[in-house]
Amino acid sequence: MSANSPVSPASPSAEKPKSGFRIPKIPFWAQILGGLVIGVLLGWLARSQDISWLVTTLDKVGSTFIGLLKLAVAPLVFFAILVSITNLRKVNNAARLASQTLVWFMITSLIAVVIGLAIGLITNPGAGTGLTPKDGAKPDDAGSWIDFLTGIIPTDVVTPFTDLNVLQIVFMAAVAGIAVLKIGDKAQPILDLSESVLALLQKALWWVIKLSPIGTIGLIGFAIADYGWDLISKYATFTADIYIGCALVMFGVYPLLLAFVAKVNPLQFFKGAWPAIQLAFVSRSSVGTMPVTQKVTERLGVPKEYTSFAVPFGATTKMDGCAAIYPAIAAIFVAQIFDVQMGIKEYLLIAFVSVVGSAATAGLTGATVMLTLTLSTLGLPMEGVGLLLAIDPVLDMMRTATNVAGQALVPVIVAAREKILDREAYENASASPLDDFDGTMDQPQAVPAAA
Repeated sequence: MSANSPVSPASPSAEKPKSGFRIPKIPFWAQILGGLVIGVLLGWLARSQDISWLVTTLDKVGSTFIGLLKLAVAPLVFFAILVSITNLRKVNNAARLASQTLVWFMITSLIAVVIGLAIGLITNPGAGTGLTPKDGAKPDDAGSWIDFLTGIIPTDVVTPFTDLNVLQIVFMAAVAGIAVLKIGDKAQPILDLSESVLALLQKALWWVIKLSPIGTIGLIGFAIADYGWDLISKYATFTADIYIGCALVMFGVYPLLLAFVAKVNPLQFFKGAWPAIQLAFVSRSSVGTMPVTQKVTERLGVPKEYTSFAVPFGATTKMDGCAAIYPAIAAIFVAQIFDVQMGIKEYLLIAFVSVVGSAATAGLTGATVMLTLTLSTLGLPMEGVGLLLAIDPVLDMMRTATNVAGQALVPVIVAAREKILDREAYENASASPLDDFDGTMDQPQAVPAAA
């Protein structure tokens, strides 16, 4: 070839090296971890140096992030539940899958509450705190079984969305989903619209999720600046109990269930599910984390049709952290502060409330409703709620992470038992699937019959 000959486009010499410095892409998990570190440092600085403007800034950043997450909660829950119910028509043995999901929700909740009770009885979290009944205060609203049961049915279709009553939204969505199934083809335009709106909401929520590293700085920073180590030290045993209890369930019970019931590699589960667990820890919202939970569960080999039902259902009812471990230990804590003796009857009631009443938490940040429901059932003073509100955000991070881990776990167990789990996909699930997730769910296809 002569010097004047044109260079073939396929020729290596035609490729010019790109010049300039390129910033490497930082994995999402590393961004969250960086936000945690920066938040702790800024919170410590704001508190130790009494920098009020920094405290205010951290509070605004964190509350704005949570506000953006909550903005999508009501419509997201409605359309996710509606579409998930209609997707069950594409699943063989749908009734069996739904019943198995509910059964395993209850089994894992029962295990969690037993662990919570055992930890509380061993450690006596209310002893030596220096707290007295005078430090407590009644909450503005106290949960009861009558309120819980009657509160499921809304009086109108608007108030549940404006008041963010997730339980009522779930009820309306379930009714609408069943009606769409019964109507059939005539309701197809409604279903198409619902799927489009759900995709839109998931995309918008994904943009909010991408702000998690910034939100983390504000949330963690304000927690450190506002509460400080002095307050946390009063609740040291109680806080440790919650974190230890959640850790035992998440890293002890769940791996055992995966290994011996689902017969899959537990480490691979955490590898695939970690982005959702991590986001839940920061956001303290099961519903806000729901699109990511659904995506990682799909990537763990659970069919989309079943995942689209099980994850939204779990995000509003499956609460091993908030509705099992926390109320068990909190009830023992409150009873010790108020010097109320509890026996086997009370402990059985705690287990009953945790297994049956977990829907009261409804996937929102905080578990105050569940705690008031538990205390009212046991006849314990409602002022005990006020003792725990100050430390609640610190506890809620670990509780919500445990909730979300359980919401991904149960579909994997059920899918494995029903022989519809794609084990190859499970074994090859990405360690960081969040990085290439665009915020929308693929439309499901029919699930083949179990072998």
